[in-house]
Amino acid sequence: MNRIDQRFSELKAQGRKALIPYITAGDPAPQHTVGFMHALVEAGADVIELGVPFSDPMADGPVIQKACERALKHGTRLVDLFDMVKEFRQADTQTPVVLMGYLNPIERIGYEAFADQAASAGVDGVLIVDMPPEEAEEIGPLMKARDLAAIFLVAPTTSHERAATICAHGQGYLYYVSLKGVTGAATLNAADVAEHLAPLREMTDLPLCVGFGIRDGVTAAEVANVADGVIVGSALVNRIAENSPTPEIIPGQLKDVLADMRSAMDA
Repeated sequence: MNRIDQRFSELKAQGRKALIPYITAGDPAPQHTVGFMHALVEAGADVIELGVPFSDPMADGPVIQKACERALKHGTRLVDLFDMVKEFRQADTQTPVVLMGYLNPIERIGYEAFADQAASAGVDGVLIVDMPPEEAEEIGPLMKARDLAAIFLVAPTTSHERAATICAHGQGYLYYVSLKGVTGAATLNAADVAEHLAPLREMTDLPLCVGFGIRDGVTAAEVANVADGVIVGSALVNRIAENSPTPEIIPGQLKDVLADMRSAMDA
């Protein structure tokens, strides 16, 4: 069983919801990323989304755009993420790791090479923001053969028919974008999220995880009441940006943000 499926099975048995933090690999510099990942797990992360730095992250707001810029300034490449995951796996063989990013860097190294290296490193899932299911015909089978979950996004504007197609192709979990706009947006309505998740539950048995707009324990708990998982990115990346001159204190900052959410979700 894929580590993602195993983790959600365990959480369901415990009556708990998944907490899924996102950080951009290589931000503020590549040598810190693995330590940040371990700090997130210590604070209660169930799955880690590791962002692949890209020069044109179209779905991301200013916070994550700048994180990509900082990482790219240090020369962080997709192949470096494989080394990071390998290093992380030396101490943690249980926490699922999902690579999240855009298609261009993957196309640069080739689909098969990407799938081979991701699986060998210990990656469990891949979320390619700008690759819809219809365009996954080539890379999809390569990932499936290596037990890499193909994770897809569903937005509030997604039609019923299209959502059904996405659900049919999705693995691991479904990433529901809680609002129209980019990451880091300020408004989130849990009742509206619940309304949109209801028809998705009739289409799929995949865990429904919600991202965009979650910034603290209150919003995390509200979303956890209606979803199977809570995804948080900009709130963490903000802390990294604010403390980038003193990276040694960042693990503690990340733990503060995530532990508040974990406590609120479990209360």
